[in-house]
Amino acid sequence: MKIQGTDAGIQKSDGYYAFILQECIYSYPDLSDLVFLESYSFNKTVQLQFNSTVGKFVAFTEKDMQHAKAWNEDPNIMQLMKVNMELCKHYIQLILLSNSVKPKVKLSLVKWDQDNHSTILMCSAYDFYPEQIKVSWLRDGKPMTSDMTSTLEMADGDWYYQIHTHLEYTPKSGETISCMVEHASLIKPLIYDWDPSLPEPERNKIAIGAAGLVLGIIITTAGLFYYKKKSALMGMRAIPIDHSVLM
Repeated sequence: MKIQGTDAGIQKSDGYYAFILQECIYSYPDLSDLVFLESYSFNKTVQLQFNSTVGKFVAFTEKDMQHAKAWNEDPNIMQLMKVNMELCKHYIQLILLSNSVKPKVKLSLVKWDQDNHSTILMCSAYDFYPEQIKVSWLRDGKPMTSDMTSTLEMADGDWYYQIHTHLEYTPKSGETISCMVEHASLIKPLIYDWDPSLPEPERNKIAIGAAGLVLGIIITTAGLFYYKKKSALMGMRAIPIDHSVLM
């Protein structure tokens, strides 16, 4: 993600124009990979740029090499660059991260081909903000690079976003396939493990079969109880009593 801030430009009557552009570029919500750039341009041409990755000013024209050298050797200017970078981090956390909304994640089976031993999974994230998000696949905790993946991002139309990522792979015994979601609203990535014990269609079949079995047992038990009770009643006989003996 890129955040930009432009200082007021200076335009002279002869048409010359100069301005300063500050940029904060990052992809992880903890800002661990943040790169701060401060560019000095003249008539739309960048001449000098501070890059936090190298920690110094870089000249883009030969005539500005002396300026870059002088600024790199000035402790006050270098300290100012550090302050600007920290301010950039502060505004990102204040404006973007504080207004972020966590994604709702679902991991599901799309296709299971028993004959070809191939599986297609889908990892979906819904109702998150801001738009920037990273969804990736892991095999035993390591990024998957050799298998086929596809991603579809779209807006919900209500300021929120959704993303769907597909993975087509060949399952292996004992492995763990996971979907990892990284977003500005999360302190650390969310990891969802796929349970390959049974594909969803088979789980549904077993659930229906189990329900039918339980129902069959209940009906059989009730029928057996009724049969035994009826048989017992039919087997009972009236025994005549001689009242003269009792008197």
